[in-house]
Amino acid sequence: MTQRFATSAPCWLDPATKDWTSDWRLRPIGTAGEDRWVSRAMEDWHDLAAEPEADGAGTIWVGRADDLGGVGSEVARGGEVVPSSALADLVRAELTVADLGNEGVVVARVGREIGVVGTGAGVLYGVLRVLVGGVGLVADGQAIASVPDVALRMIDHWDNMVADPVLGCVERGYAGDSVFFTDGGSLVSDLARVEDYALLLSSVGINAVCLNNVNVGPIEMTLLTERLPLLRTLAEIFHRHHVATYCSVGFSAPQDIGGLTTCDPLDNEVAAWWGRTVDAVYRAIPFFGGLVVKADSEGRPGPFTYGRSHAEGANMLARALAPHNGTLMWRCFVYDCRQDWRDRTTDRARAASDHFMPLDGQFDDNVLLQVKHGPIDFQVREPVSPLLFGLKRTRIALELQIAHEYTGHAIDTCFLPSMWADVLATSDGGDPGATIAQRLERDGERSAVVGVSNIGDDWTWTGHPFSQANLYGFGRLSWDCDASAREIAAEWVRATFADETVQEAVIEILLTSYEAYENYTSPLGVGFMVTPGLHYGPNIDGYEYSRWGTYHFADRDGVGVDRTPAGSGYTEQYPEALAREYADPAICPERMLLFFHHVRYDQVLAQSGVTLIQRIYDTHFEGVEQVRHMHALWDGVREKVEDARVRDEVDRRFALQEDDAHEWCDQICTYFLRHSGIPDERGREIYA
Repeated sequence: MTQRFATSAPCWLDPATKDWTSDWRLRPIGTAGEDRWVSRAMEDWHDLAAEPEADGAGTIWVGRADDLGGVGSEVARGGEVVPSSALADLVRAELTVADLGNEGVVVARVGREIGVVGTGAGVLYGVLRVLVGGVGLVADGQAIASVPDVALRMIDHWDNMVADPVLGCVERGYAGDSVFFTDGGSLVSDLARVEDYALLLSSVGINAVCLNNVNVGPIEMTLLTERLPLLRTLAEIFHRHHVATYCSVGFSAPQDIGGLTTCDPLDNEVAAWWGRTVDAVYRAIPFFGGLVVKADSEGRPGPFTYGRSHAEGANMLARALAPHNGTLMWRCFVYDCRQDWRDRTTDRARAASDHFMPLDGQFDDNVLLQVKHGPIDFQVREPVSPLLFGLKRTRIALELQIAHEYTGHAIDTCFLPSMWADVLATSDGGDPGATIAQRLERDGERSAVVGVSNIGDDWTWTGHPFSQANLYGFGRLSWDCDASAREIAAEWVRATFADETVQEAVIEILLTSYEAYENYTSPLGVGFMVTPGLHYGPNIDGYEYSRWGTYHFADRDGVGVDRTPAGSGYTEQYPEALAREYADPAICPERMLLFFHHVRYDQVLAQSGVTLIQRIYDTHFEGVEQVRHMHALWDGVREKVEDARVRDEVDRRFALQEDDAHEWCDQICTYFLRHSGIPDERGREIYA
């Protein structure tokens, strides 16, 4: 038995919440124990589960679908103990109607027997799912098939091998330094922790990880060349847990480290350099996943430098990967980052669709366009990117941010699956409509969901202990795009905290937190009222006169951006029904009203029935009260949490969050009172 999580929190795999495992014994079906994934699953189970009692333990049978052949009695030939006929028949019946694909699993129960039978790594996922969810995951006499909705479920790390002087070892990281690299370009010494991380990922069905920042520096470029042995060491660890390794690369690598004079994607020498480099990677790592590219974005070089299209740039790299069945993830975060704030005709929200929609159908089949969930940049409230509806002939990857760049820096509690579930449930408005989740599910084997990591070497992994729920939730939603925020919160809490009163309180805290954070920060979809660069705390005009295209246009009469046909025309990038909805302020969802419209302060809002200025005041004071309520819930149960480190971390962060919420409320309300001259009709204190 290996000691797991010796230097870190075990998160939802905490043995303290799994006492029930002492009443169950894990056994392979027949010779299934010789299978790689059955063996891996049994090893992980024995490392984390309690030692079973000698007598009376139930049995969890683990195997592949073909291991059930010949099982027809409780004792096989030669006296080998096998599952009962009742359990075997129940599993077989489910297998006849379920297409498990490459990673699916059936979990069934008959009395004191549970069967976990899958294809490929589905066996591993199934065993870990039972370990996290408990034997109550499936009712007696029931069989459930579980198949991932999306084939590629990936974590993108923004880890640097040399610390950035401002952003550190992990760009937009709030949980310590990299779990992979030391500052200076070496591998960390604690590889056991990397092994633990791979286990955490596989326990929620994540099957790919990109190790380094998309803003690739000169040292990171050498991961494909002189530091390839380092890449291989990490890839081997993840491969043991069915997690494929990817690497971010710089488009300019042929010049920066290859000695060429150009990076023109149509230059034969450039293509040949990439071909040789990728071939060498796959010789060292046959199970390597592929490459991630950020090009022509925020100062990064790309095909535009040479007058080429993004399809031409992506396809050149994809063809180097294709002989090895490698995948290219090409990010669509492309916009003018040197915008003149005086220019009201340029709208950053339009940029991704303007660049990529004309290229639909021109990308090679092993290219996935990686699209941020919203058109700006991971704001607490944005509409869904129109690219996610518009790209019909190109493979897509939905990109979410698990890191709390704009959602509280893992200081403020903010349960992001609430946001992501809204994104996935967004419909194109057709008759019948199709949601983002349905698009991903329909494309299944050809689609992906990518999450920007919130992981660091802090003992909690995620900074705030509650932020572990966001990593867990990302995994669950990328496996089951229709899972609800409530069920995800309940699963994580019950796998993490043993006491039922703590569980009830923390579930309520999580489910309140996203709305609370949205309420006390930027109003009604306007976004980017944060401290420039840092992105924590209020600075209402901090980006208003910047080059980043992130404006709110507040004046003495109103606030918001006109993106209707009378303004930037951004609404016209959506399917017809959504375009009509967003362009009409009477039916535009109120939480996104200021994203799409410039609205007068005295305008009565159709949905809430109050003026815009009153709605701003009300949501911000409500957000403060919600944080106080969350804090009080925690204070009422904190003594029942056994780990003092968890108590201290949550205490400290709630105190900071209350301060942050007050500061946001005071600054936002004061700013808009001074602009509008309209007081709060409820007479609350605002600092005029």
